[in-house]
Amino acid sequence: MMFRVFLVDDEPFIIEGLYDIIDWAEAGLEIVGHASNGQKALDALQETSVDILLTDISMPVMTGLDLIRHARTVHPDLKVIVLSGFDEFTYLKEGMQLGIENYLLKPINIQELKATLHNTVEKLNTFEETRQVQAYSKQILKDNTLHRWLTHQIAPLEFYERADLLGMNLDRAYMIASVLRATSDAAEVFEFISDRVQSYDWITSFFDMDGDVVLLAAMDDADCGRTDMTALLQQLQADLKDRPLRISIGSVELLPEQAGQSYAAAKKAQEYFWVYTELNMIDYTELAMNQDNRKVDFSIIDWPVYAKLIIAKDQENLREQIQNDFKRIQALPGITPHDFQNIAFEMIIHFKLEIKAIRHTEELDAYNHAFHQIRSAVTLEELETAILEIAHTTIGFLISDVRSPIVQQVLKYIHQSYAEELSLKMLGAHYHIHPVYLGQLFHKEINETFTEYINRYRIEKAKEQLKTTNLKVHVIAKDVGYSELGYFYKQFKKYVGISPTDYRGLL
Repeated sequence: MMFRVFLVDDEPFIIEGLYDIIDWAEAGLEIVGHASNGQKALDALQETSVDILLTDISMPVMTGLDLIRHARTVHPDLKVIVLSGFDEFTYLKEGMQLGIENYLLKPINIQELKATLHNTVEKLNTFEETRQVQAYSKQILKDNTLHRWLTHQIAPLEFYERADLLGMNLDRAYMIASVLRATSDAAEVFEFISDRVQSYDWITSFFDMDGDVVLLAAMDDADCGRTDMTALLQQLQADLKDRPLRISIGSVELLPEQAGQSYAAAKKAQEYFWVYTELNMIDYTELAMNQDNRKVDFSIIDWPVYAKLIIAKDQENLREQIQNDFKRIQALPGITPHDFQNIAFEMIIHFKLEIKAIRHTEELDAYNHAFHQIRSAVTLEELETAILEIAHTTIGFLISDVRSPIVQQVLKYIHQSYAEELSLKMLGAHYHIHPVYLGQLFHKEINETFTEYINRYRIEKAKEQLKTTNLKVHVIAKDVGYSELGYFYKQFKKYVGISPTDYRGLL
């Protein structure tokens, strides 16, 4: 990152010399302007972004000290280096009170100036890193707080304390949630959207656990609020036309008790993009109204029974349940092939949501194929076959999660002895298997290398101790298996994004 420098001196040869005696680019700096007196400099600073000010003290119209005072009102974090021909304690004392980086006497000692600039750049870099970490940490806290609130995992009093701390304005009668799912560059999309909605005090943005951007709009008038929210979403979609978004809008709900229902509705509506592939925005309320107007009430399907059969990996009874439901629905008066197709779509959405809840991963190809099968089916038999196939595949995903006995033993050993020194060589000898083969088998079944898995597991254990104990960080590092504190910090930042100390500060 290049920092910006402004030069001020009433002697032209001093300005010219400063341009020439320093390799500004090598120092990570660029000169963005200069002036011959304090007033001209102040006028320029009103219009120019500046990080470092190099200024003389004794100048016509406005002195360097007066310039520093006024410049700080424009750029509060401005770093200042004074260049002066006066070796007077009064000037030095006043300069120090104004928080200058150094007071250099003319003729300028080039090495001292270079050293001062270097130290100032280091300060600016540290400040920028700290600012970014603080912003990132605040966003993590915000994401976590809102997710817990909308999924009913946080007490109302604790939530509102945190909401006030994070500057979230939810003091309205109603709320509507919207989920924006990017097909690529989700982090950049989130940053763009967050910047765009920052000026709207009735909207809060956050990243949920699935990597979706969520906008929460608080409002006093439900109808006007929904209209304003929809217009904003349409504008965001137009602005991001090069990065397509799938936007779902939840129901308008009362604050604070029913806010989670709006979020859940918006999340569920996202699944219907599989059905309505031609759409890029779906309003859950309109979706629900369309469902209510169909001849078939989806509540005739006992979804909890389906969920229990999937969790139990009960292929036979799940197949029987589907066949019985198809027969029962087919016997309803006035049923049409289109109604059956809608039921089949709804079944696949429930299967997909269930497998995601269990495995925390999505098998998009399999369910996409099932949607295409249903869309192209021309008979009830083809619809039933497609549903039976995806039901079989869904159970198959869970059955395939059953790992080989040796990997199960290794995982059990890691979970019990993660604080000890562990290696493939040691475990291979313990279980009488070649360490290279063990590493390959572990990677194949866990989809993660042995080292990655152990580090991730240890860091999770460290997070638990940071949350639940007052132990020092170095003690926790040793407790979870890290003898070298620096390596622990490196791994923690890799998997969590911030340092252990910053993480504890968020709790």
